[in-house]
Amino acid sequence: MPRFPTLARTLLLVLFALAPPGIAADDASSRAAQLTRLYADYWEQNLRLNPLQATQVGDKRYNDRLPNTLAPQHRKALKAFHAKWLARATRIGPEGLSESDRLSYDLFTYGRERDLEGLAFPSDLVPLNQFYNLANAFATLGSGTTSQPFRTRKDYDDWLRRARQIPVLFDQAIANMREGVRQGVVQPKVLMEKVLPQLDQQIVAQVEDSTYWGPIRNLPKAFSGRDRERYTRAYAELIRDTLVPAYRKLRTFVAEEYLPNCRDTVGLRAQPDGAAWYAYLVRRNTTMARTPAEIHAIGLAEVERLHGEMRKVMAEVGFTGTLQEFFAKVKRDPAQQFASEDDLLSSYRAFRAEVEPKLGRLFDIRPRADFEIRPVEPFRAASSSSGQYSGPPEDGSRPGIFYVNTYDLPARKRYAMESLYLHEATPGHHFQIALQRELTDLPRFRRFEGETAFSEGWGLYSESLGKELGVFRDPYAWFGALAAELWRSIRLVADTGLHDQGWTRQQVLEYMRENSAAEETIAVSETERFIAIPGQALAYKMGQLKIRELRTNAEAALGATFDVKRFHTEVLKDGSLPMNVLEAKIGRWIDAERSRSAAR
Repeated sequence: MPRFPTLARTLLLVLFALAPPGIAADDASSRAAQLTRLYADYWEQNLRLNPLQATQVGDKRYNDRLPNTLAPQHRKALKAFHAKWLARATRIGPEGLSESDRLSYDLFTYGRERDLEGLAFPSDLVPLNQFYNLANAFATLGSGTTSQPFRTRKDYDDWLRRARQIPVLFDQAIANMREGVRQGVVQPKVLMEKVLPQLDQQIVAQVEDSTYWGPIRNLPKAFSGRDRERYTRAYAELIRDTLVPAYRKLRTFVAEEYLPNCRDTVGLRAQPDGAAWYAYLVRRNTTMARTPAEIHAIGLAEVERLHGEMRKVMAEVGFTGTLQEFFAKVKRDPAQQFASEDDLLSSYRAFRAEVEPKLGRLFDIRPRADFEIRPVEPFRAASSSSGQYSGPPEDGSRPGIFYVNTYDLPARKRYAMESLYLHEATPGHHFQIALQRELTDLPRFRRFEGETAFSEGWGLYSESLGKELGVFRDPYAWFGALAAELWRSIRLVADTGLHDQGWTRQQVLEYMRENSAAEETIAVSETERFIAIPGQALAYKMGQLKIRELRTNAEAALGATFDVKRFHTEVLKDGSLPMNVLEAKIGRWIDAERSRSAAR
């Protein structure tokens, strides 16, 4: 037998010990290496197939490409793509893998199986709604303020090539919606009525008024006079001769042909196979085996519990009326109004300066990437939620972005500021998403893909950390946090009510008015958001309840040895996970913490 250096012999013994009976250590190591290559190859092919995703994560190689992702042949290619990679991974198998490698394997195969399941439903026949649609997405990209870079001549040329393909996708969207009408798979009328003004925003008489003119308005100073003249002319032609006619054609189709065929119903169950479709979306968005009826009941119970917490705030401030009267009082209170958009934005930025020094109380880790606070763009603000976060690209070319909605300013209350900031920025989405993208030891699919229940559950859990951070400075700020959590609980009731129990839009609005302090603008936009993206609103509260449950279990099991910083690191350090995987991981962490304490 050959003689090995001591370190090499030790490593071999460890590998043999980790391998289960019947699995040789070198076989397990080879299997892990094969899977590592497979994940890298998958990611490369995935980005070629989905160049917009590549742009979003900061990979610039495909910034000039825009394949027709709505075409039937693309859908077939996606199905073959996911089936191929699932088959390749399962042929290698997970036997003998380390815990970390097994986690990657399980997440990879789970993701491919879930994507294949989703392709059974005709989402391609309903490509437009007021909340998510290609027309808005392209305008955001072409504005020059988000993921598509506009710094070099190649950047400007890339966008010209990409944007010239936009009419192809709009034409395909029209063809798909016509097929949807034929099959009876159409959007609710109330949603498509909101799409029309969004399209109108891009049908401009003067190219300088277009969202797409942003890159020319901000041409790099280093460009020569000849380049500046060339791009100004090319972008004017692009907007005038390609984009505006494409938006006008799409708008005419929606207004004159599609809207008359849209449905008056609002729930997904009204669509063909709608109950199964919604059940899939519930599973996808919550990563839990809960039925819509169970989630509805959880929502009702949480609404009642949070009303009780709000009554405690009422008692604290000496208010003796009903909960509804208290809602009306805080909504009318001038002290809860922002004077202007600048006042709102400066208040959020000042709150950031207050929060940042305190995060070390609860966290040992934080992302290297920075973020900035911006208003939601005017062309999508009316139908947008109160806040959104966009993660930083891999190349570090821009920071993360926390978008704050300043539309209908009186509806944006000061008491909502703290919880919204904690959710979208730090320690919420910016911590979780930016950290995940910086986990360079993980396969790239784990760094740039994720679970809605994890990310939104973490965001809502982060809101509750405001008390521990000491940033809820008065009872009304705590009321705002309770109101935000109440809103996510109402989502459980409303989303399942709409799509599983046959509620109407009006029933949801009435339920919101009776049970929350939400302004009408927000109630309407949120209700129509639930209609547009069924199941997504369930992720917040269901994910938060699970994370809070795991923390409570850890506190009970570990007692005085529980360290909240170590708990938060454990939740975040492996990126976004399905809730059952996170639960198992925290269970193992609790066991390891017990052993660590016993060994002291």
